[in-house]
Amino acid sequence: MARNKFNIDEELEAPFNWQQFKRSFVYIKRYKKQVALAFLASGIAILLGLLSPKIQQWVIDDFIPNKQIALIVSFGVGYLLLQIVIIIFNRIRSKISINIGQSMITDIRTDVYEHLQKLGFDYYDSRPHGKILTRVINYVNSVADFLTNGLINAILEFMNMFFILFFMLATSPKMTLVVLAGLPVFLIYIVITKPKQRRFRQVRANKQSNTTAYLAENINGARVTQAFAREKMNDGIYNGLLGETRHYYLRAVYLGHGMWPMSAIIMRLVQNALYICGAFLFLDDFVVGGTFQFGMLTAMVQYSNRFWGPIQRLGNLYNQLLDTMAYLERIFQLLDEPISVDDEPGAEEIPPIEGGVKFDKVLFEYEKGVPVLKHVSFDVAPGESIALVGPTGAGKSTIINLLSRFYNVTEGAVTIDGHDLQHVTLKSLRRQMGVMLQDSFIFSGTIMDNIRYGRLDATDEECIAAAKAVHADEFIRQMENGYYTETRERGDGLSAGQKQLINFARTLLSDPRILILDEATSSIDTNTEQLVQEGIAALLKGRTSFIVAHRLSTIKNCDRIMYIEAGEIAEQGSHAELMASKGLYYKLYMSQLEQLRGISEAQAAS
Repeated sequence: MARNKFNIDEELEAPFNWQQFKRSFVYIKRYKKQVALAFLASGIAILLGLLSPKIQQWVIDDFIPNKQIALIVSFGVGYLLLQIVIIIFNRIRSKISINIGQSMITDIRTDVYEHLQKLGFDYYDSRPHGKILTRVINYVNSVADFLTNGLINAILEFMNMFFILFFMLATSPKMTLVVLAGLPVFLIYIVITKPKQRRFRQVRANKQSNTTAYLAENINGARVTQAFAREKMNDGIYNGLLGETRHYYLRAVYLGHGMWPMSAIIMRLVQNALYICGAFLFLDDFVVGGTFQFGMLTAMVQYSNRFWGPIQRLGNLYNQLLDTMAYLERIFQLLDEPISVDDEPGAEEIPPIEGGVKFDKVLFEYEKGVPVLKHVSFDVAPGESIALVGPTGAGKSTIINLLSRFYNVTEGAVTIDGHDLQHVTLKSLRRQMGVMLQDSFIFSGTIMDNIRYGRLDATDEECIAAAKAVHADEFIRQMENGYYTETRERGDGLSAGQKQLINFARTLLSDPRILILDEATSSIDTNTEQLVQEGIAALLKGRTSFIVAHRLSTIKNCDRIMYIEAGEIAEQGSHAELMASKGLYYKLYMSQLEQLRGISEAQAAS
């Protein structure tokens, strides 16, 4: 079912195009005033910086030959002040860019996070969570950095080149042509290497994502790794992933870094050509009044260096652009991921639920062509308690997932009080349902925060009452800070049974009209289970409830028991009716009873 795992590269579903890149400009437009100020500050700094060679030209060609000491000193002081002003404007631009960058990171992450919360379970079922985290954290950081610093710097470098070109033409048009002669060679190099660079950087992004996915998986499974002494083997797998990442990173970097020596070589050749042309070909252009204008030649050499400086930096920015394009592809692929379960146009809020549930010829497939439920039909009256039993993978959890509309049905319909769940808003449906899933998830915070999670307006007294109803109050009060004891991520430090009891209190606090318990008592010992059953018996009255349990002793008192096998309802009835018929449920129940007797006898013998 999974589309990929940690050692499978993600394939892009559409080739990158510049329209995707233009989409990212929406984040820049939000800060257009700040961007304009950054450009203004940088533009002033660039123009002031280009006055430096002219000042040197005037000092060398005019003031020194004429021994104008006062002017030399004045221009020296002015030159120092000019550099200070340039530093100030660059500092202003840097501060604005940092603020814009952090704001963009927040905006992009917010958009990605909001979309992730809307995506259906099928999205999370189909890929490692580490790859999702890579997009939200690493890729967003790189994209935001380029959109603020990289993109602005690229535009500024082009502006810089334009201004330098203007000053060069004003100084010597012929020598300007010499400087520009090396530009076509550099552009040809970029055109030739561009496809390979983009491909290597795409693959590198994939390998980084794979490495992060494996790391996240192993952090979550650290206890299992140590329990089975898998450290050495896991080290080998991780080092292999790191090796692949390093290999493609170096290939991309080696090719990309070829731009710097290429531009440096061209720049040096241009400088030599300037000296040769100044001394021989264009000698007349540098002789004024019989004196060779060394200052003019010096200025042209400096402008040449400044002209090729931006080209070198643009080469580096081009490499950053290729990385950004690879990351943008991944981010927009996530943002374009269709929301499989969402409010349809015109969806209405479902009114207060009475609890009548109907499955009408429901067919469901996680994977196309592989049905998990095969045209299942049943009716449940308001307040009726339904138990779902059967072998693993039969479709029990799928039924409650469709009732909660965590997935859309493939065919047929699921209705509550006659309202098709496809046509009602998700919020109005789920706020009237209490769902306790098999995975007892505990968030970081206090125990009180975890109980209040589904109903933020609940008072402490109401939270405590819910805990008492499921017999969680006793063990909570024995903890160091009682209800205000801090819980670690995923509830580390709490037993499986304690986590389930806290989850149960959270579910009951929401006062649902339909109560869904998916293996809710699977990790609770027999004595605690009896207390929980006593505590929730009154709460189940007047509520429609669906209970999935492998412990058949917990569902004996349900109004109806459905035995699910191979995606179909094989038999249904009360506990007494099914035991009397001696069918599948009877065999399952007797098998569990024999197991319990064997365990009891073994314990007695020991």
